Amino acid sequence: MKPRVHETEPAGTDDTPAPISRIGPNAITRLGEAVEARLGRSAGRELFLRAGLVRYLMNPPSDMVDEREVIALHAALRASYPPEIARELSWQAGLLTGDYLLANRIPRLAQVVLKILPRSWASRVLTRAIARHAWTFVGSGTFRVVSAMPLRLEIAGSPLCRDGLSATPLCDYYAGTFTRVFERLVDRRWRIIETQCGAQGSGTCVFEVEQRYGS
Repeated sequence: MKPRVHETEPAGTDDTPAPISRIGPNAITRLGEAVEARLGRSAGRELFLRAGLVRYLMNPPSDMVDEREVIALHAALRASYPPEIARELSWQAGLLTGDYLLANRIPRLAQVVLKILPRSWASRVLTRAIARHAWTFVGSGTFRVVSAMPLRLEIAGSPLCRDGLSATPLCDYYAGTFTRVFERLVDRRWRIIETQCGAQGSGTCVFEVEQRYGS
């Protein structure tokens, strides 16, 4: 894992450079894959055009990207489709991201160990690991593990719902990603849902195990 690098850019009228917050490329590439799989290549192109990111169709990002690009793409998704479709596509992108992490980022030995540990231990180990790498997916937001058992994760200032206003949660991408890794490594019955979203006026997004799956 490369150390986090703080980059800067001109802040406009101020000579003081403003920090650029970055997020892993999966938040862009997996959403494109989810849209194309569900609605076709033309829909994916239209989405990236709307977000001003068409260049990524030919050259998908492989390094950390400016969080503003992630914000723009997910906002364009919500502006392009009815809420239920946008949320499903975001969820599917999260699942694809979880698959990528399991295949490329979480060591095989660690996965084997987590699967044989008691559920409470596995949840604690996995939440600690997620917290250590939170900088790769929350950008300028703040991630916090409130509890491993019962599971409760929080993201304050989530970039996915930045400047959004909604009666329902909007960060299904995170929920899908958490679901995939926890269901594969902790308990296959677990589905992680967003029970509170910053777009609902709270400022903090909360993720918990869905009630019907138990804890």
